[in-house]
Amino acid sequence: MSTLINTHQNRSEFAHSLNQFADQAVRFSIVIVLAWIGAMKFTSYEAGAIEGLVASSPLTSWLYSVFSLQGASNLIGFVEVATAVALLLAPVHRGFAILGAASATLTFAVTTSFLFTAPIAEASLGGFPAISVVPGQFLLKDIVLLSAALSLLAKALLRDE
Repeated sequence: MSTLINTHQNRSEFAHSLNQFADQAVRFSIVIVLAWIGAMKFTSYEAGAIEGLVASSPLTSWLYSVFSLQGASNLIGFVEVATAVALLLAPVHRGFAILGAASATLTFAVTTSFLFTAPIAEASLGGFPAISVVPGQFLLKDIVLLSAALSLLAKALLRDE
């Protein structure tokens, strides 16, 4: 009986440690993605690459009536890098955790919405549900990032401080 209890305790402790590690891995993964892709937004290469996605969405197309192509990309990049910094500072204060997770959730909700506004169907394969590598499959992964950001937001809101 004591072996069974010890095994249960060990499994429970391991699961708790694994859960803590997974939470940090998710947070750092999102930090890396947002910081890297956000920094790229400050290049003319990336500004041109996102133009079709941004212009095709009613949520973001207005940016081009207010900012230049590069200006809009810079603004998006600033938000992404600032979000990464807030997530990086999440252990320091609950406010950073909430701000970073909420901003990441909003960011990935917008990019996931591009699946419905950008031309993603691959005509050479008969159209939808066959989707192009870019932007279709590139955007599809944002569903997972959105879910991860939502998980971080829920944990940040539940966090005591």
